Amino acid sequence: MSRRVVRQSKFRHVFGQAAKADQAYEDIRVSKVTWDSSFCAVNPKFLAIIVEAGGGGAFIVLPLAKTGRVDKNYPLVTGHTAPVLDIDWCPHNDNVIASASDDTTIMVWQIPDYTPVRNITEPIITLEGHSKRVGILSWHPTARNVLLSAGGDNVIIIWNVGTGELLLSLEDMHPDLIHSVCWNNNGSLLATTCKDKTLRIIDPRKGQVVANNFEEPVALQEMDTSNGVLLPFYDPDSSIVYLCGKGDSSIRYFEITDEPPFVHYLNTFSSKEPQRGMGFMPKRGLDVSKCEIARFYKLHERKCEPIIMTVPRKSDLFQDDLYPDTPGPEPALEADEWLSGQDAEPVLISLKDGYVPPKHRELRVTKRNVLDVRPPSGPCRSQSASDAPLSQQHTLETLLEEIKALRERVQAQEERITALENMLCELVDGTD
Repeated sequence: MSRRVVRQSKFRHVFGQAAKADQAYEDIRVSKVTWDSSFCAVNPKFLAIIVEAGGGGAFIVLPLAKTGRVDKNYPLVTGHTAPVLDIDWCPHNDNVIASASDDTTIMVWQIPDYTPVRNITEPIITLEGHSKRVGILSWHPTARNVLLSAGGDNVIIIWNVGTGELLLSLEDMHPDLIHSVCWNNNGSLLATTCKDKTLRIIDPRKGQVVANNFEEPVALQEMDTSNGVLLPFYDPDSSIVYLCGKGDSSIRYFEITDEPPFVHYLNTFSSKEPQRGMGFMPKRGLDVSKCEIARFYKLHERKCEPIIMTVPRKSDLFQDDLYPDTPGPEPALEADEWLSGQDAEPVLISLKDGYVPPKHRELRVTKRNVLDVRPPSGPCRSQSASDAPLSQQHTLETLLEEIKALRERVQAQEERITALENMLCELVDGTD
């Protein structure tokens, strides 16, 4: 009599559960643009969703605690002249988010901890270099201020957001539309998928494809799903990959191991309504006291619903086998160090005592001034010509300082308005 051997795994009984109705975000006009991105980005502070907006592209940013019905006049992040196609939070600053648009630009935004009273319309910096729409964004996992973008021009560009510089432009590597781009753990390599049905591994600093056209898959998993786009999310801490079908109503999840058959089906979370998009919370934003190992933010047509993945455990103690040290908010490298060839693993933090996001940290952009470049010496250069750049530079610096002072003043006034509004609300509540 044969006995069936059951594979031992602490993740074998992981189950998904939608949050209670009062923990959802209601009355959000989720974008109807047909694009392959997730339309949603989340971090331990904020939830960002690409929304329908007149007069250009926009997205909404909500503090995680602001659940329930969202006021129709809630301020948006606007500035693009065409639909926003992708958004991505900076892994090293929870107040900074990048957006990519059909208008060919990338904008980087500073989101305040307080709720603004008006739309946020001024990005910290606008990055221009693509000739067609930009639909993919991905921050470098370990280097400060390094951002990747990919567009309809089949080009990948890597930027230093801290200076506004284009660091690398990867052209002639993809003969057709790029579908997705992903960094490896330390940001030394890229994996890309393309409309030509080829998976490429790219060393961006060498500008070389180091592997593609893999002859045989390590494992092949048949997916019983619709023809919609699959949004994959991988958690390296647990070696679980979650597959969310866009237009589907399921999340299928699998454990990846080093031994054959390598891919092990765990379970499927199913609900009645299909998902328009999906956000995935970084590990440091999870509730470790409830053995939560993943949290998704599922977009419906008019709302966003958290879905929590939990490992059932009876003990209230910290489960260190579920929560190894995980990447924290500190970068391991500066942008120029990475560009010069250095690599570093993520700076890890312990989740034993939970994670508290740091307060508002401002991203300061120091643009490289073209006027700092010394003009070429030669017999044709007169004294007055050599002095001109210095006076222009002085004028430019003066203007930048004045703009900065005005922005700080406006921000202070907005904070003052918010404080007065809060006082007014308290007075009104007290008289009821």
